[in-house]
Amino acid sequence: MSRQIKLIWDFRGEASAKKAEHHEIHLKEYIAIEKFPINITGFEIKNELHAIAFMVVTDENMISVRDALKPHRAEVY
Repeated sequence: MSRQIKLIWDFRGEASAKKAEHHEIHLKEYIAIEKFPINITGFEIKNELHAIAFMVVTDENMISVRDALKPHRAEVY
């Protein structure tokens, strides 16, 4: 099984939670359009001024998704 990578988008400010929640909708749409084998997305509220949206991709898809969607950072899932 190939390695899974968690791509992360950071949102900051008072509206960060709403922005991260909305961004996850677009990530789900992208996964459906591209027909990726992994369908793991989510958003997390870190504190009142910081939230993240994320999606998990395989090593094989990471470069193309990174170039298309420009995540802020990534980590091994």
